[in-house]
Amino acid sequence: MLLAGDIGGTKTVLALFPMAGSGVHLAQPVHSHTYPSDGYYSLEAVVADFLGKTAVQPVGASFGVAGPVINGRAQVTNLPWVIDTAVLQQTLGTPNVYLLNDLESIANAVPYLSADELITINEGQRHPTGPIAVIAPGTGLGEAFLIHDGQRYRACPSEGGHATFSPVNAVQRELLAYLEPRFDHVSFERVCSGSGIPNLYAFLRDSGRFIEPPHLKEQLAATENWTPVIVNAAQAGEPEICVATLDLFIDILANETSNNAIRLLATGGIYLGGGIPPRIVPQLTDGDFMRRYSLKGRFSEMVSRMPVHIIKDPLAGLHGAAYFGLEMMRKEIGD
Repeated sequence: MLLAGDIGGTKTVLALFPMAGSGVHLAQPVHSHTYPSDGYYSLEAVVADFLGKTAVQPVGASFGVAGPVINGRAQVTNLPWVIDTAVLQQTLGTPNVYLLNDLESIANAVPYLSADELITINEGQRHPTGPIAVIAPGTGLGEAFLIHDGQRYRACPSEGGHATFSPVNAVQRELLAYLEPRFDHVSFERVCSGSGIPNLYAFLRDSGRFIEPPHLKEQLAATENWTPVIVNAAQAGEPEICVATLDLFIDILANETSNNAIRLLATGGIYLGGGIPPRIVPQLTDGDFMRRYSLKGRFSEMVSRMPVHIIKDPLAGLHGAAYFGLEMMRKEIGD
């Protein structure tokens, strides 16, 4: 068995996959479970709980981690965990432990996604071996890409979501000025993620552009996580401040998506992952997202020809980690 995991700031998903799974079709996991990440002090504690309930000793493990992985070590960006392959090797009793960035995990799953696991925003004209961009707003903002090596696609990690936010209009410039005193560095993640949506809402409220209704103020005061309240209200069409918050989020997401399209010349397509895009499909497919995405001056026509999809598979990160781990294990022990 291979133990695979998708480690995020909000939740950690673990699953055991049979090594018999092929590179084309991943075998169904024999056991899986989702844990609240903030309910545990370390990944080792989650793994111990999981394996203690399965009585299985995996021969290898592969984890996608929400944070940069350097020399086999990662600090989870939105969680006080430090993950180290050496420690996990001791915990699991196997040298075959692999860490990769969570967006690198999702990128590893992209070549295997079926049509029913995607929602197409823009059909475009896909180049069969062109670079592929992946951008995933969830708790944070993850970015990755794939390059074809002549035989297959290879996933590459990135921390592009932490690049400096670049406003494209007067409202966004005011937003940047509003956030600069509050953060040492205003990245795209601060304005284009689940953790960033409350920042957009606060800006629209504090700037006096929109009124915060009393009932909404009470709802927000009763929860630590404003994002579901704001997004659900926006999808219901009221109050206006929530609709405007989601609209501003989509505006920024469209711009950063086309930024990636240009940076990578992503003629193989652009894939929107993470937890937010599948929740706001009507707002992403009504034509307005593509209109804003295409506002790239002399390169507008080029980016408009690139396919753009939403990843529906909520376990793409887990599956990508499993694909990567199985490939590495086959190299270690043979097919």
